[in-house]
Amino acid sequence: MSHHDPEANFSSRSMFPSVRCGARSLRSLVRILIMSSPYFTQSRSVITRSSSQSAGVTPAASVRSKLFSRQPKTAPPVAVTLEVEEASVSELEPVSVASSAGCDKLKTKPSSERRRKQVKVEYENHGHLPFKMEFWEPLNWKKQFELIREMRSGRDAPVDEMGAEKCYDTEALPRVRRFQVLVSLMLSSQTKDQVTGAAMQKLRAHGCTVENLLATSDEKLGELIYPVGFWRNKVKYLKQTSAVLQRDFGGDIPNSVEGLVRLPGVGPKMAHLAMDIAWNQVSGIGVDTHVHRISNRLGWFRRPTKNPEETRKALEEWLPRELWSEINWLLVGFGQQVCLPVSPLCSSCLNQNICPSAHQSSPVKRPKAGSPRSPKSLPFKTKTEPGQELALNDETIKQEPRPETVSYMRPRRKNKCPL
Repeated sequence: MSHHDPEANFSSRSMFPSVRCGARSLRSLVRILIMSSPYFTQSRSVITRSSSQSAGVTPAASVRSKLFSRQPKTAPPVAVTLEVEEASVSELEPVSVASSAGCDKLKTKPSSERRRKQVKVEYENHGHLPFKMEFWEPLNWKKQFELIREMRSGRDAPVDEMGAEKCYDTEALPRVRRFQVLVSLMLSSQTKDQVTGAAMQKLRAHGCTVENLLATSDEKLGELIYPVGFWRNKVKYLKQTSAVLQRDFGGDIPNSVEGLVRLPGVGPKMAHLAMDIAWNQVSGIGVDTHVHRISNRLGWFRRPTKNPEETRKALEEWLPRELWSEINWLLVGFGQQVCLPVSPLCSSCLNQNICPSAHQSSPVKRPKAGSPRSPKSLPFKTKTEPGQELALNDETIKQEPRPETVSYMRPRRKNKCPL
């Protein structure tokens, strides 16, 4: 019999175990004994098929070197790379995993889940919408606009004669003209054009420049602009605005909406109108009370707007930009002559057949408490239907007794007891 080396036999067989051998065979026992030895348990290295064959040594030498080596060895980086690549591939394609006893079932992900991942779209930039918004415009607005143009063809409304476009001095310097446009817009807030025009005439005669307004006292400036609405506040705003213009802009007005709205007493409506009149630049629609009221009466919005700034944003969404400069003076003059705030002249309006608010009674203001028309001051109670305001005739008012004709009995005072 030839000498048989059990270690060499194990090294050649242990690296490639055969599944056809029985569990109780001699080679299995020898392998269990060697693996339970202290030399094998102290070694922390991983024995792989690829490592023994790639080193270019015999199986016996590789086993001997692994048994007597005490330093731990880490897995090669190639195996880690393969695991990562296999993990990434396993997320996209089904992978079959085979065990030592045989092949298990294929582990796959549902196809519907993979489709959902491919179809799913995420938008990181929330500032831009993923789809284009549907364009909307009111019904019959072009016809209504043309009819208003026809009614305003005479250009004889107060805004045409005493508006901001007519209040500045045409012979003054450009920066002085622009300043006068801004001053007229500041005075026109809550004020009729007739009153604004008269105040601007007095200011121009006094000298409507930045330097002159700063040198004028508050009392004198109040006399010049009286009786415009809120004239005391406007005196303060004119002084503060003139100081800012002289300090930061060299006596001229800003050439942007952002710079104009930062001035004291200047709002978005004034800023857009100043850009259009003073700088000849269309930056937006100047919406005042007339534009706000008439555009809502004509039904130019999907839902009624609550304030002029909301009306401006809603108009700019659908109205063509070439009409932004025209719509202000067009609707302001139309509101001063035909579409009045109270009791509009619908019978003389050309839009009465296509206006949704035509021939509707204007809301009557509730009388103040303590006035002769208030319900509390009446000697009798009047029943009114829900939604209707109390209306009195002149005959009813005449029947009320005057205060000087009513005599009241003064109650007698009790005599004090003598001390």
